[in-house]
Amino acid sequence: MPLAAWRFTIWCPCYVVIYLPTGLSVHALRRPASGLPTHPNNPFVPATSSPQLAEKHRLAMTARHRLPDEFTKQSKNGCAVLRLSGQHGQASLPVYDFGASIQGRVDVHRTEGVTSVEVEFKGILKLEQVAGGGTTTYKLCSGKNILWVKDRLRDLPCPNSLRFSLSLPTTFSDGENTFPLPPSYEAHLSGLPGFRAYIHYALTAQVVKPDDVPSIVKSAFLRKDDCTMPNNRAIATPVLYRPRSRPPAAIPPPLVTHPHHGLTETILWKAVTSTILANRCDQGIIAKLHLPTPRIFCVQQPIPFYLSFHASSATLALFRPLAPFTRPSVRKMQTTRIRLMRQTSVDICNTLMFGTKSDMWTVDCIGEAAFKHIGEGSDWLAYSGEVFIADHITVGGFRAGGFSVRDFLVLTVNPTDLTMSPFKETRMVVPIQFTTDPWTEDGPGPTLYGPSLEGASGSPDLPPGLPHQ
Repeated sequence: MPLAAWRFTIWCPCYVVIYLPTGLSVHALRRPASGLPTHPNNPFVPATSSPQLAEKHRLAMTARHRLPDEFTKQSKNGCAVLRLSGQHGQASLPVYDFGASIQGRVDVHRTEGVTSVEVEFKGILKLEQVAGGGTTTYKLCSGKNILWVKDRLRDLPCPNSLRFSLSLPTTFSDGENTFPLPPSYEAHLSGLPGFRAYIHYALTAQVVKPDDVPSIVKSAFLRKDDCTMPNNRAIATPVLYRPRSRPPAAIPPPLVTHPHHGLTETILWKAVTSTILANRCDQGIIAKLHLPTPRIFCVQQPIPFYLSFHASSATLALFRPLAPFTRPSVRKMQTTRIRLMRQTSVDICNTLMFGTKSDMWTVDCIGEAAFKHIGEGSDWLAYSGEVFIADHITVGGFRAGGFSVRDFLVLTVNPTDLTMSPFKETRMVVPIQFTTDPWTEDGPGPTLYGPSLEGASGSPDLPPGLPHQ
């Protein structure tokens, strides 16, 4: 069965590698998974450095300027209404980006007996191991704004409309390290071992009245949806947190081929090299995957690449049956593929067992390449192509506490029958990162946070067979 049909899961050393069908998906919060190759509209990757923070603020202000509508939610029976400005009127949930200010008002339609009105914003990160292995919860942010309190001396009634503004923080601390505020996200892995992880944000508006009637009397004489019931005076709504960012550079001009040496390399395209080892022949093949420098892409656009193979003419002739197919009808049958893989890691205990980290992770295929043959010579063979990203991917990589999401391009050569194939199986992994918006000329893009492309904190703990490049 091809690699895309399976998911790898690694746990502590007392467990072996488990292969699970990819139907147990890790998904973004808002939209269900769908097929390739169209692109998402609201992915997410935050940033950290000062000039880039200004750029993110500019993007956020531009977005809010274009959204004059309100998000509206009312309490049961309409006792109070929460109105949030700068949102799409038909949006199912309010959306905020980096450094945003949540602005709106609470309309109180029944002010009799009201003693106070307040709004509160909270964010949590919860990591849970399936089958009772433990739970870790981080408070990402918390802020409260008391809009009105009854003055006992003056005895003035509650106003019918109260405005408020709450500023979102840009970072949070888990007690040891400080991270950029992570996006709204959910992930899960069923089975044993397994995990559930989510990052949720919520806004609550509370209209407070004194509770003079005993609860037993309420249950007997008041309807469940009556506005005097305490739970009907709170308005709670989930909030999607999705900062925006841009690549630091545009996609460079295309590479050109030369009759004698193949692709003419430039500093704007970085080649990652691997060797396809010989199995039943005399010589291996040098494979080069060329990607734009740096490897940071807009998630709304396909990822361009070039792939070249270098060997003697006789060796390349043996490789021909394994070379990429260019016809879409046979693409799933090919042995040479480039796929976009997402690794989601959860470390609940943040401890070492037998000298090894006790975290779990899962790897999903979230995109695949289409190839085009662009040339060949006596000792080279070259293709161009694009990797198309699945619709349900709406956020990029991030790291927060014991929760991280990382993306990789994976080149694989998997001969159908290794016993008869002239070449051995080959796998190359190249880390990449995503932004939410395309590059433009009016400003530099932000530096992404999350795991470094070059593994500054050490090579990532990839599943077996996925070497870090």
